[in-house]
Order: sequence, then structure tokens, then C-alpha cells
Amino acid sequence: MDALKRLFEQHFHSPAEHVQPLQGQLGGSGRNIIRLAGSGHTAVGILYGVREENLAFLEFSRHFRRHGLPVPEIYAEDLSHGAYIEEDLGDTTLFEFLSANRSSENIAPEVVAAYRKVVAELPRFQVVAGRDLNYKVCYPRSSFDRQSIAWDLNYFKYYFLRLAGIPFNEQALELDFSRLTKLLLAAPHDYFLYRDFQSRNVMLQEGRPRFLDYQGGRKGALHYDIASLLYDGKADLPPALRQELLDHYLDALSAFIDLDRGTFMEHYYAYVYVRILQALGAYGFRGFYERKPHFLQSVPYALKNLRWLAENVRLPVALPALLDALEAMQASEKLRNLSAPAAGLTVRIFSFSFHNGLPADEAGHGGGFVFDARSLPNPGREARFRQFTGKDEAVIEYLDRQESVHQFLSHAASLVDASVASYQSRGFSNLMVSFGCTGGQHRSVYLAEQLAEHLRATKGVEVQVRHTQLEKSGMPGETA
Repeated sequence: MDALKRLFEQHFHSPAEHVQPLQGQLGGSGRNIIRLAGSGHTAVGILYGVREENLAFLEFSRHFRRHGLPVPEIYAEDLSHGAYIEEDLGDTTLFEFLSANRSSENIAPEVVAAYRKVVAELPRFQVVAGRDLNYKVCYPRSSFDRQSIAWDLNYFKYYFLRLAGIPFNEQALELDFSRLTKLLLAAPHDYFLYRDFQSRNVMLQEGRPRFLDYQGGRKGALHYDIASLLYDGKADLPPALRQELLDHYLDALSAFIDLDRGTFMEHYYAYVYVRILQALGAYGFRGFYERKPHFLQSVPYALKNLRWLAENVRLPVALPALLDALEAMQASEKLRNLSAPAAGLTVRIFSFSFHNGLPADEAGHGGGFVFDARSLPNPGREARFRQFTGKDEAVIEYLDRQESVHQFLSHAASLVDASVASYQSRGFSNLMVSFGCTGGQHRSVYLAEQLAEHLRATKGVEVQVRHTQLEKSGMPGETA
């Protein structure tokens, strides 16, 4: 953290007065992502110990900006400490924009417009910027070659099939993998392959897309990235929209290369398959092996995509063992339990004063999480805050400036997120979370409201908030 603060001050010539860990650090990359702010400036800082991956991101970013692509500006770096700071692209990802503007299969026109802009930019990365990119800095491979494909397919085999208990004939499956790899490598593969081109890695600023997380990029085929976006699990795009966006992408691509669409489509669905299998391997590793159940929330969407492929696509090579394994996945009781729709989870969030005891558990499930916020800086000790609560702007601004508060909230949210995912997959209906502090007026109220705002973005969750001490004192204390 000190390295990021030092870089911020060196670049902006003023100290970072506010430091906020972002949700990105709770994902699968292992990177710590921090927002720093001070004197009217903001930046996003990254702390990550893999030097080669950091180098790839920094060099790619500068190369893409030279080509006029909408990626973040790199402000400063200190690779000896695994640190760099970059332009702050805001908080709205394409995935969040989609989630907030859809009703089941009905997706708002402005979301479709945003997706069209995204797919139209992709050829500029793949073809234009890919021509003179320094592929020597790619990590861990310089191309999506036979070795890369083998890693992805074995990732799926050992971390998903094996851990999910799906039976398979290993020798027969290896023969299928060999045939699939041969088909994949038959496509032209001299373009930049972004590798993780999906809706959470696209930020939207005033409706314009900005792009992140291409540090795993390498040389490869055109098909992989558009397949990654259109078959992005939780985005759950309807088949008709996927086809519309694929057509729009191919129109944009035609401006840069001499494109034969029939030849392109001969390999396209093979890349759709391998991308879904790679994603399932990641879900299995994070969910089954590392026991982070929220990653398993994406499995039902991947299975849905595989069902669609089985019903609508015939590959030009025979893959009997793989198709048998995919059919067994659809029939698996273990995986069906993951995909069983929850009746709805209600998360009840309380703030309270430790002087007056814990909130009563009216649902009869034993009480849930209790977080003790008394170690955090206390606004109640300052006269200027005593008439306010954790719902008032003055107190919110004060606590927002405390790094320890954001660390506390980040850890609490991570624990609650994991339980929410597990409860939803198991069909549970209630979860209780309580934040306590000395007076029950400032810190606990702030934390309860912040967690509620975070959870309201989770599909299938109803959030109820009660501030028990505020209710006793006659202040507004309940929010839906």
C-alpha cells in the first residue's frame, strides 16, 4: 500500500487522502485493486507479485494507447514492489450495466448499443494493434498454441470433471482433445488474442467502452475473443442477440481483413466450446478446490450454453467422449443442485449497540454473522458528528476516508458473498448479518447501509435493513 501512495504522490504532487479497496480484489486474479484519491485526482492502483504479468499489462497498455485504443493511461510504476497506478475508469462495468437494464430475456436497447460498440472495437485490438505488438512480453505463453490449449482442456478435465464427480474415459477423452486441438489450430492464428474479453473487463464511461485485463493476451485466432464475450456465463445473452452481435463483429472485422465468413464459421463453434470448457475449469478450481462457492454460481449458465450448443451446433470433427462427459454433466445431481433456482434469499442486515445486546433472530435460524466494528475510528467521539448517524453525508464522508473501514467492509463483504452464493445454491431463504458498535449510531449504521447497497446488485436477493438503536431513539431506522 505504501508503494501505491508513493507513486500517487510522485505523479500528482499531492498525497493520497483516501484509499479504498475495490471489489475486484475478491475475484479470481489474486491482484489487490485499490482506488486512491486526493486533491481532486483519482487513480487505480494495482499490487501484484507476478512481475512478468505486470510487465505484459504495462507494455500492452502503452502499445494500445499509441494505436488510439480506449485503455487506461499508466501513470507510474514500481515493479520492484509489484505496484503501478493507472487511470481510474469509474465503477460501471458492461456486466453491471447489462444486469441493471434487463428483465429476463428482454435487454434494453442502450445495452445492446453498448455491446455493439464493444464488438466493433475488438478488431482494432486483434488486427491493427496486433500487427506490431511485442509478443515477447506475453505471459505465460506468447501464443494460443498446442500447449496453451492443452492447459485449458486439462484444467477442465481435472478441476471440473474430476472434482464434480463426472465419469469419463481418460484415454478416449484425450483422443477427442487431440482432434479438437487440431481443428482449433487450423484457423489462422496471427492476431492478438485478448484472452479474457468478457463483460466484467469492459468499463463504460458516458456510454463509451474502455478496456481492461488483457495482461494474459497472446497471439492467436480471431474467434476466441468474440466467443468469450458472447458466451460469457452470467451475462446469459439470448441466442438471437448473440447472433446479431456476431454479425456486427464480422462486419467490423471485414473493414480490416479480407474475410470469408463461411471459413470463419468452420472454426467458430470449436472456439466457443474451448472457451466454455476453460471457464468451467476456472469455476471448478475456485469453487470446488479453493472452496469459494460464489464461483459456482456461474456453472448453471455454462451448462445452459452447452445445452444450446448440443442442440444447435454440429462440429466438423467427432468428439464422442467429450459429448458423453457433457451429457453426464447435464444429468449430474450435484450440478443440478447448483443450477436449481432458489426460491429467493432474504438477507436481513442489522445495526445495533453492544450496550443493548444483539438483535433478535426473528427467522429462527440462529443469528447469522455478527461483526464487531468497535475497533474502527469512531465519529461519535467528535462533537461535530454527535447529532448525525451513519446515514448522514458528513459521517459517510468521514468513514469513507478511513482505510481501516474499507478493509473491514471488504473482508465482511467477502464472507457474506460466499454465504449468499452457498445459501442460494442450497435453496435457503434467510441470512442475517449484524454490525455492532458502541452506540449503534455511526459505524454500525454506515457498515449496514454499505453492505446493503453491495448486496442489492446480487440477483435473487432481497435486502432488508434495520437500525435497532436508531429505532429506539426515534430516528428513521428501517430500509427495504
